[in-house]
Amino acid sequence: MATPTAEEVTLTRSQRLDRLPFTGKHFRLLTGSGIGWALDAMDVGLISYVMLALKLEWKLDPGTLSWIGSIGFVGMALGATLGGLLADRVGRRQTFAITLLIYGLATGAAALSTGVAMLIALRFVVGLGLGAELPVASTLVSEFAPKRIRGRIVVLLEAFWAVGWLAAALIGYLLIPSVGQGWRWALAIGVVPTIYAAVVRWGLPESVRFLERKGRFAEAEQVVVSFERSAKVESVASPDVAPEKIAGQRSIWSAGLRRRTAALWAVWFLINLSYYGAFTWLPSLLKDRFTLTTTLTYALIITAAQLPGYLAAAVLVEKWGRRPTLATFLLGSAVSAGFFGFATSETMLLVAGCALSFFNLGAWGALYAIGPEIYPTGIRGTGTGAAAAFGRIASIIAPLSVPFLLTGGGLPLVFVVFAAAFALAALAALALPEQRDQALVD
Repeated sequence: MATPTAEEVTLTRSQRLDRLPFTGKHFRLLTGSGIGWALDAMDVGLISYVMLALKLEWKLDPGTLSWIGSIGFVGMALGATLGGLLADRVGRRQTFAITLLIYGLATGAAALSTGVAMLIALRFVVGLGLGAELPVASTLVSEFAPKRIRGRIVVLLEAFWAVGWLAAALIGYLLIPSVGQGWRWALAIGVVPTIYAAVVRWGLPESVRFLERKGRFAEAEQVVVSFERSAKVESVASPDVAPEKIAGQRSIWSAGLRRRTAALWAVWFLINLSYYGAFTWLPSLLKDRFTLTTTLTYALIITAAQLPGYLAAAVLVEKWGRRPTLATFLLGSAVSAGFFGFATSETMLLVAGCALSFFNLGAWGALYAIGPEIYPTGIRGTGTGAAAAFGRIASIIAPLSVPFLLTGGGLPLVFVVFAAAFALAALAALALPEQRDQALVD
């Protein structure tokens, strides 16, 4: 083990974590949180295939389908706010486990739905759990990641979303059309998170910054030492001092934070509007042009393009920085959305859809990397949760707006609106602070 220098003896626990290389403990934290993230994505992705099945089985009109697609986002908006507040009060790990339990049970119950009203009510509860989990997981991972590679690690966490969405596409492709009432079996798979919640509760560490803030110094020291041992770095004593509350920064709308909060909220709103408007309706929009088998095949291919988008963003957030990466991927999303709306052939449609998937999900990765970095520890969960909650308002509006846009101007109008939203989001991203290789603020 390396012998600590005189300067290292005075390191805080957060500084001790920042000096470490990427270790097996980091990998387990990333994959443990990432599996929960993938399960979330699988649930959100499945509803678009469930909508496609219910359109045929229950003979539902576009308006009713829009409510089935949107009600979960109503729950997500509320859940993101409550989850962020809860994470700052009872802990990141506890909140993560609770949210997994809520949405896992509700998704399983939704498989037993006897009608539209029951399905909509349960999808709202599912949304509560989903909305609360995402900002909490990114906050937890951010607070452990060494600052040199923090952005990359959070983008890789977000890449698990593509894994979950791809799983949803595979389930939609293999299960829903081949099994009687396959949509029920698809939703029943969502019970898996209730089992995983126990793993999260006992298997993942609690945030050191949170523990120090609550005066639980012995627990915080134990967690840091476990990471140092994993890196074969000798532990040094740190002072038992809780992070100070920064004057004027106890609110995300205080003078020092309001500009970044407004910019973050704008990006969240606009990216949600375009992403959920496009991808929630994607199978149904394709079904209007192609057979069911072709629709599901194309949706699967377009979904697969998300993974390289995340990987590219994971590299660029540390090379270019968070802000230029986010703005570039948002502009790429705007161009891709425009091409998708005006595609005249199957090949153009497929290429434009893959490009939209690539750029849009890369932008999501960069956005999740930025959120936790721009707030101090005491309001980090609140800040990321509030931005996510505001964005979910757009995710409610988007699926409901698609039928009206289709009536007014068809597919071109739908994707021109989404392209414009992506372009505005790119402008808003330029107002965010650049935090590459910067320590998190306590």
